[in-house]
Amino acid sequence: MLAFVKSLPRSAKQAVLLCLDMALVPVSISLTIFLLSGDFMSLGWLKDHWIAMTLLVAAAAGISVLLGLPRIQLKSYEVSAMGRSAVLALVLAGLIFVLNNTLETPGPSSAPLTFAMVYLMLSALCRLMLLQLLLHIYRRDVTGTRVLIYGAGKTGMQLAMALKPHEAIRALGFIDDNSVLHKLTVAGLPVHPSHKLEQLIRDHSVDRVLLAMPSLSPPRQAQIARRVAELGVEVQALPSFAQLVGQEEIIGKLAPVLPRHFLGRPHLDSTLRGGCMAYRGKSVMVTGAGGSIGSELCRQLLNCKPARLVLLEVAEFALYSAERELRALAEGTDCEIIPVLGSINDARKIRDTIQAHGVKVVLHAAAYKHVPLVEANPEAGITNNVFGTQTMAQAAMDTGVDRFILISTDKAVRPTGIMGASKRLAEIVVSDFARRSEKTTFTMVRFGNVLGSSGSVIPLFQEQILRGGPVTLTHEEITRYFMTVQEATQLVLWAGNLARGGEIFVLDMGKPVRIADLARQVVEAVGYTIRDAQNPDGDIEIVTTGLRPGEKIHEELSINSQLRPTKHPKLSCAVEGSLSEFEIARALQSLRVLIENGEHVRLAEEAMRWVRRDLEAAAILPDTATRAPQ
Repeated sequence: MLAFVKSLPRSAKQAVLLCLDMALVPVSISLTIFLLSGDFMSLGWLKDHWIAMTLLVAAAAGISVLLGLPRIQLKSYEVSAMGRSAVLALVLAGLIFVLNNTLETPGPSSAPLTFAMVYLMLSALCRLMLLQLLLHIYRRDVTGTRVLIYGAGKTGMQLAMALKPHEAIRALGFIDDNSVLHKLTVAGLPVHPSHKLEQLIRDHSVDRVLLAMPSLSPPRQAQIARRVAELGVEVQALPSFAQLVGQEEIIGKLAPVLPRHFLGRPHLDSTLRGGCMAYRGKSVMVTGAGGSIGSELCRQLLNCKPARLVLLEVAEFALYSAERELRALAEGTDCEIIPVLGSINDARKIRDTIQAHGVKVVLHAAAYKHVPLVEANPEAGITNNVFGTQTMAQAAMDTGVDRFILISTDKAVRPTGIMGASKRLAEIVVSDFARRSEKTTFTMVRFGNVLGSSGSVIPLFQEQILRGGPVTLTHEEITRYFMTVQEATQLVLWAGNLARGGEIFVLDMGKPVRIADLARQVVEAVGYTIRDAQNPDGDIEIVTTGLRPGEKIHEELSINSQLRPTKHPKLSCAVEGSLSEFEIARALQSLRVLIENGEHVRLAEEAMRWVRRDLEAAAILPDTATRAPQ
């Protein structure tokens, strides 16, 4: 049947509609006679006045063609088309009036007007019935896209009406969370509760779900979309008007979040500014120059007017991006930008680069810092963080570099995992070089989490919010020290100025921040609400997943809490002992042998053993209360 309908040429379809307009003339006259007289016997006049009937039918054909009624597609037959049918009906009514007077046919004066109304009604009704018949044929014989509309509001109703003329799309009904609408029929479609979504998809072989709720928050839309996608059904969101005109995006346009808002203390960027004396007019190398800390260091260094900025980075694209940005920032200055693609473990390349560009200051920011990843890859963590630091420090001392600054972390204090252990061992290595070096000044900078850096919690929270949640915590009581990337880089620059050799500089970072409170603040800062027992209709849920291997509940900035003041009121020096030169040599040798032998499990154990030895040497035992479960 469908093949027959599709095979009909356009002219044949127009002929069918023309015949319909003609056939409705005698039908409408017969119905008019019945309505006015109540007697079907009066219909005999049709036989007696066949000439008049023929004239009316012919007139209907001609006027219909003139008005273009046969050319109007059934799915396009709306108000304007009905207006044309009304014109046809009125013209035919006028002809009936003339014929009645000419032929002196007895009948009520209201007959022409009644005919016009009957004809118009039948014309519209027949076209509607034909349209429904064709749609039934298409839906029965064509495998079209079967869709459910999520949202029975105004937007959903408009979408349902817009889909009706489309032959290849069949709307099966609405899904809505509003219980008031359940079991109602909206725009000709039933409304179902959301808990029946899976059943409807299964029973009706739904191909696609259309989200027609542009006013709903992006997290809530993301939640629904993810739920539908998990059922193996394609999901599409209908944008709001603002999105259609390019003023809004469903995902990716949260309210701006400034990391400094979550510090819980005054931002110290302006307080820390300065500290450029050690870098002005010199050649400065930054390792890990493509990372969040390294790239910001480079930006801040430009303000210190160095003669040359050497960017050492192992990741090609990160180096490309950093170089492009810094060249633009350095335009109009005398600072030369030198990109170097290489590893901090390539001793010959490091030494050649330092000598070739006359490097006088090394800021060592290259490190693996993601706790779970390093925990799962101890060889990479030790190789990069410990031996990479040793390679850089040795090259700096051999080539006569003036200053070497290691960027460390609070996770190096009483570590419970391999990442923190690797950073503590790096500190021990640099401390050893500081004791042995006669020309190069070696120092370290230790700070907490950097808000907004790669792998930090705020970008993670924002990503989770964009997906509709949940926002995840590893522990309800976990706390961390936080600083902005600007504070971190300014601290590093000041440490280079104040260094005399062997110091570990720390920033006055105030009180540690509870991560659960931070998560709540981030959710609320972007305009959403927390979904919990008190607010079940909220946007974002916060869930606890459990401590990860190597993770502590609370971090510290110094091993023994002994801090010595410096010339800067916001900077202090940690007073800490470390392993002897002989012990450090033994530790590095044992770790290197295990790496060469591929003994990864023993490697992690050995690293932790030497860290504990370091603590014991200072008569300080690890705080087992903060150790993550293994």
